[in-house]
Amino acid sequence: MLETLGFLLLHVALVLGCGRPAVQPDTNRVVNGEDARPHSWPWQISLQVKHGSRYHHTCGGTLVAPRWVLTAGHCIWPGDNYRVVLGEHDMTQQEGTEQIREILRIVVHPKWDIDHVSDGNDLALLKLDKSPIMSDSISPACLPVAGEIPAHGAVCYITGWGNLYSHGPMPNKLQQALLPVVQHSVCKQSDWWGINVKTTMICAGGGAVSGCNGDSGGPLNCQGEDGRWYVQGVTSFVSSRVCNEAKKPTVFTRTSAFAQWLSEVMQRY
Repeated sequence: MLETLGFLLLHVALVLGCGRPAVQPDTNRVVNGEDARPHSWPWQISLQVKHGSRYHHTCGGTLVAPRWVLTAGHCIWPGDNYRVVLGEHDMTQQEGTEQIREILRIVVHPKWDIDHVSDGNDLALLKLDKSPIMSDSISPACLPVAGEIPAHGAVCYITGWGNLYSHGPMPNKLQQALLPVVQHSVCKQSDWWGINVKTTMICAGGGAVSGCNGDSGGPLNCQGEDGRWYVQGVTSFVSSRVCNEAKKPTVFTRTSAFAQWLSEVMQRY
């Protein structure tokens, strides 16, 4: 049943033409975080929360279907007012590619617990009030099949507007960084993340390159053998001391471990 649901998710995504950006990301020169090529990650969204009369970026997220955005459970707080901005690149500029959507429904994973982050289940799906107009700047990422796990050392990229370094400024332009996958058997070692990392998570990067505050909820982008880009992970947590601590790679919720839940929610609502 799980494989069937995963296959259906993949089939739907393929029909939508997922994971093929019109503007190809620059993956040739990434060593540390840097400005992404504008609109080369067209599924990246900015989740914004309203404070007073203004909205502010709080988390990333991924467009995975015309009306569905995938983000982290810890990005959502009851009572807060959110919106989604698609087609964004430079937060300080009106580039004409942006589309703003209200959120019709928020579905946080029922087992997510903000007091026990390392238990996992750090996922939320956001249903938009209406589909964005698909363009070169806005298109969905692909969802992986159920149970798929990227290999150790697989080349993946984190994207987001998170802090450039621990306690540092947030960038105006979307950032990308190469984060090779760290297999679970390594990441669970006692001097790495130990028992804090579960099999439903993916570790990637570590040391000089990592995610940071504000990247939460955004994608771990991994290119499949078919050339399409898949959201293999949802940014969940980093070290509480510094973002780029050695042996503390960024930890992502593994999307393929939740194929059945994702499918059920998107079909139900």
